Amino acid sequence: MINNTGAYCAYSGLRTGRSPQDKRIVFDDKTKLDVWWGDVNIPIPPESNKLLEEMAIAYLNTKKRVFITDGYLGWDPRYRLKCRVLTTRSYHALFMRNMLVVPSDEELKEDFVANKIDIHVLNAGEFMAPVSPLIKGLGSDGCCVSLNLSKNRMTILGTQFAGEMKKGLFSMLHYHMPKKGVLSLHASANEGPGGDCTLLFGLSGTGKSTLAADPSRRLIGDDEHCWTHDGIFNVEGGCYAKCIGLTEEKEPEIFRAVKFGAVLENVAFYDQHTREVNFHDLTITENTRVSFPLEFIPTANIPAIGQHPHNMIFLTCDACGVFPPEQAMYHFISGYTAKVAGTEVGVKEPVPTFSTCFGAAFLSLHPTVYAEMMFKKMKKHHTTAWLINTGWAGGKYGIGKVRILSNILFWEF
Repeated sequence: MINNTGAYCAYSGLRTGRSPQDKRIVFDDKTKLDVWWGDVNIPIPPESNKLLEEMAIAYLNTKKRVFITDGYLGWDPRYRLKCRVLTTRSYHALFMRNMLVVPSDEELKEDFVANKIDIHVLNAGEFMAPVSPLIKGLGSDGCCVSLNLSKNRMTILGTQFAGEMKKGLFSMLHYHMPKKGVLSLHASANEGPGGDCTLLFGLSGTGKSTLAADPSRRLIGDDEHCWTHDGIFNVEGGCYAKCIGLTEEKEPEIFRAVKFGAVLENVAFYDQHTREVNFHDLTITENTRVSFPLEFIPTANIPAIGQHPHNMIFLTCDACGVFPPEQAMYHFISGYTAKVAGTEVGVKEPVPTFSTCFGAAFLSLHPTVYAEMMFKKMKKHHTTAWLINTGWAGGKYGIGKVRILSNILFWEF
């Protein structure tokens, strides 16, 4: 349905958040020695992945219409990757058009031919992966997001949540960029009037998008960035913001971006006739989302490239009313924060967690790879790091009050 402001409203079905426990990475000669295997990166045999790919392709071939979306991962022409996404749902296609950097007509003709595509995404999320002894390494509920890092393919079965495409590509980027000497980061970024850049780290729902969209600063990006020898660049062409409780008074830039071209995911309506969205309704999920192109933010910095960051802010959503030790490397590695309700399947209220590098679910290599690269860059470019609590003060969740930007600690190199 198109809502009263022109945005495309869609539903993702049973799964309204990511399913990190269903992500798999193909275990082969190339990945077995350098991937950070464990609870985050669960291996799957190449033979099983091949069967999943064949099922996805067979399902796509049963559809009368398949949507193909081509775009770049990354704004910097020297490092960007060419991505082709095949989907069966139109909202997934529009979502990826928003989230990838849209190529020009000339770039489409020259760059996006079969032998030049860097990454393929096969999204057959409407089809459940069958439980079979032939497919080893899967869960039991028919959902799988399988990443083949050697062949640069992602296969999605059993989940229609759009965020799986975005985060799956981010995991692939986390594998490839450090090998090129580029640091990939789960962080938003903006730029001041003098060109000073700030990176803001945090899990989904901790305030990255809201704080990055400060109207007094230019928005570079709201979630995924890379830090090169020359500065930073946004990985994505758009924003994917939580919109539960969204109001024009609190978040005017994001509220006004909900218009034609934007995708609203899993929202409820006040009235089906007026098509006015109720951003406060939790009936479907607390993880309601909006995806829109970066240029929908009037202060967006296009192209989304910036200088070396002057400041780095760790946004900790503290659900317990306490703070961890104030050491920069320790805090980045431990990533103490909380999972916010709805962002992952099964999370109903804030759950304290330690998410390494503030993005453990997306890391492909060992965390120390990213930490060592980051702190070398911090020392070289004299970046100041800040720790800010966007969680509960005066007691844990359910007792204390939410206080944005409280308990500031900082240190310098």
